[in-house]
Amino acid sequence: MKGLLAIFTFLIGLSFTQAQEINWMSMNEALEAQKKQPRKILMDAYTTWCGPCKLMDQKTFTNKDVVNYVNKHFYAVKFNAEGTEEVQYKDFNYTNPNYDPNRKGRNSQHFFANALKITGYPSLVFFDEESNVIAPIMGYRTPEQLEIYLKMIAKDDYKNLTTAEAWQKYEKGFKGSFKN
Repeated sequence: MKGLLAIFTFLIGLSFTQAQEINWMSMNEALEAQKKQPRKILMDAYTTWCGPCKLMDQKTFTNKDVVNYVNKHFYAVKFNAEGTEEVQYKDFNYTNPNYDPNRKGRNSQHFFANALKITGYPSLVFFDEESNVIAPIMGYRTPEQLEIYLKMIAKDDYKNLTTAEAWQKYEKGFKGSFKN
């Protein structure tokens, strides 16, 4: 009986852990969702070979505070910046015609990633409710490091941060609540 109870407890914990996931979608799905219910977009631009991208998936995007905040305030997009997905954005169809399926490791950059001026991975790109780019943020972020960006964008505080001094003041006064 104890063994059965332990298995049952483990399975409950497992299903709870699996339920804590970001509701990822494609960029096209997010753009369609915006038409029905306007919401900002958070895009995770990654590549399959990128170590910090995988680390962010494992450590940051599984954090319950991050998961809950992203799911509540954003349409979350997973975008392979060297993949083959076609993206219809602002009346233009972005593709990756130079993609080589036989190539291992790095591949050609998707035209959409190029249009967004993504130069490193991972890169997070925020879009407003009308799908205009707000800001790209390059590099790995822990849940605590990501929190300021998520809240600044979700609350529209970024609109008042027009100088380096304003950002420094905002950053210094920010009180985070996400836990690792």
